[in-house]
Amino acid sequence: MKKIILKAGEGRRVKNGHKWVFSNEIKLVEGSPKAGDIVFLFDNNEEFMGQGFYNPRSLIAFRMLTDKKEDIDVFFWQKRIEVARLLRERIYPEIKSYRAVFGESDGMSGTIIDKYEDYLSVQFVSAGADREKENILEAAKKVFAPKGVYIRNDVNLRKLENADLAAENEIFYGKIPEEIIIDENGLKFYADIIGGQKTGYFFDQRDNRKKLAKYVKGAKFLDCYCHTGAFGIYAKKAGARDVIFVDSSMPALETAEKNYALNGFKNFEGLEADALEYLESKESKSERFDIVNIDPPGLIKSRKDFNAGFKHYVKVNEAAMKLLKSGGILATSSCSHHLNFKDFNEVINQAAGRAKREALILEYGFQSKDHPVSASMTETGYLNFAIILIK
Repeated sequence: MKKIILKAGEGRRVKNGHKWVFSNEIKLVEGSPKAGDIVFLFDNNEEFMGQGFYNPRSLIAFRMLTDKKEDIDVFFWQKRIEVARLLRERIYPEIKSYRAVFGESDGMSGTIIDKYEDYLSVQFVSAGADREKENILEAAKKVFAPKGVYIRNDVNLRKLENADLAAENEIFYGKIPEEIIIDENGLKFYADIIGGQKTGYFFDQRDNRKKLAKYVKGAKFLDCYCHTGAFGIYAKKAGARDVIFVDSSMPALETAEKNYALNGFKNFEGLEADALEYLESKESKSERFDIVNIDPPGLIKSRKDFNAGFKHYVKVNEAAMKLLKSGGILATSSCSHHLNFKDFNEVINQAAGRAKREALILEYGFQSKDHPVSASMTETGYLNFAIILIK
């Protein structure tokens, strides 16, 4: 039997629902399991706690899958994916594109599945999920009956497993078109499963884009780190007078322009520039905006990056606040799970102080509901969003 036994005093967190065991919490490993193997977990009194993935090379040494003794096979994964599908259909009825599986929150540690109309884009970010990928993918086919399934394994998280996981992307099943058009809240967007960032499109801001759209009628709107233009296109549909898109990636801007035209809008205005450099430039300072949206990439990749990342967030928010008219609105996001809600608010507070502006928070937002947050695992919550009135 392949099993791990916890040290005395360890295991309470797991019994309360957390799904990870760290390497320094393990007393004994039996059966010589390798990275990605499924093992049994026992507490110090050798009481059975569950089954999950083991990885001796990772700080996260064990990832809980089930608290029962059951077969981990295609049928196991099919049940998990079906439960996840039913949840999405309940919270977003009528939609066909969404995050279909969100790792630990859906009982599938290390697995991400995004559904784009009739196609699936899948990532395996743990050694165990990678070992089980054939079973997981077959289960996903049974649940969704897709026209094509694409594996996107070029994600940096795989490197943290220290298990020599290849960064290969490949078609697992069917055919994948170069571009897929998805519908989101009545707008259309191109999704590039093969060449786009992450799995092809960012579903996690779906609800926040809709929140912000309520404030934009007649506004001059600046969309920084615009990626494929979703925030700005929502704003244009909701009646923004002018929208300027800024991103350092020309391919992202080109996709934003295509999305803009796809929704019937003309006279796209995009700038290829580092967002912070643009916000601090003479060009931007000659203008005043009614609304500035900033949605930077994750600036805090690990605990050791916290201080530098925190300062960068403050600097970007300060620069954005300085460009707003009195009574203007800043929409700001952080997708770094190491920056918790309290720290996020402190970023806003410090930025307002440095900009010498008063900031009144009108609304908060978080990741969309197809990225559910496990109450027992704060690690599954990573996105903070705020709509702020700047005086």
